[in-house]
Amino acid sequence: MSSKKEKPLHSLTAGAIAGAVEAFVTYPTEFVKTRSQFEGKKESPIAIIKDTLRTRGVTGLYSGCTALMVGNSLKAGVRFVSYDHFKHMLADKQGKVSAPRSLLAGLGAGMMEAVFAVTPSETIKTKLIDDAKRPDPQYRGLIHGTTQIIKQEGLSGIYRGLFPVMMRQGANSAVRFTTYTTLRQYVATRMPPGQSVPSSFTFGIGAVAGLVTVYTTMPLDVIKTRMQSLTARQHYRNSFHCAYRIFTEEGLVRFWTGTTPRLVRLMLSGGIVFTVYENIIKLIGGREQS
Repeated sequence: MSSKKEKPLHSLTAGAIAGAVEAFVTYPTEFVKTRSQFEGKKESPIAIIKDTLRTRGVTGLYSGCTALMVGNSLKAGVRFVSYDHFKHMLADKQGKVSAPRSLLAGLGAGMMEAVFAVTPSETIKTKLIDDAKRPDPQYRGLIHGTTQIIKQEGLSGIYRGLFPVMMRQGANSAVRFTTYTTLRQYVATRMPPGQSVPSSFTFGIGAVAGLVTVYTTMPLDVIKTRMQSLTARQHYRNSFHCAYRIFTEEGLVRFWTGTTPRLVRLMLSGGIVFTVYENIIKLIGGREQS
């Protein structure tokens, strides 16, 4: 790993911009994935897209997008700052970070982002998507939806599913950063002296990291979505009860529902986030010698 350290403010700025860009570009895949994970009739991604376009138009595919953009911007900022902090805490005297230590740094970063950004934004986003498929939606947008959720359920209403979110984000970041860091180090050692890793390589490495992340963390994502739905309190006592009911009533395969749209999103996400982040860090001169 490079001995250069990202400046915290610059890392936060680059991460926030990268997160917002990624959320907007990939949101339709997130919408389809979330819709497919709700209880009830199983719908294919194509069927969900056709139904949404027919009933609500293109804007329907962006229901809850603002919540995710705000949350993703904050999430990515917290993630990169936290990961960089933990990474340099765990680095050896030469500034190198081994794969196990990178895994630990990613796990810590994921836990931080789950508490400070992901759980509230994902809960609101999930409830807005769930509400949008009703004949007569009760939420008129991000601000109205958020105030109504807090009014009806209290502050805990936007922190539903905290445990599975922490588990998912911890696993997400641990797997993604470890895969990305390991592959990037491998590519960097094979580049000519003084030449940085090209953006095309960064995008490809990030996409591979996204692919590995999807298949290893999908069950946690399904449980998270169920726990954050509008009817969660009527069906599940907690995350473990939710997992038990899905397994016994719907089968093991149900834990991988929504894999295709999530796979598309996280492969694009990994490529977009790391590429935008690296380029903004270069643009604003955000690295200093540690």
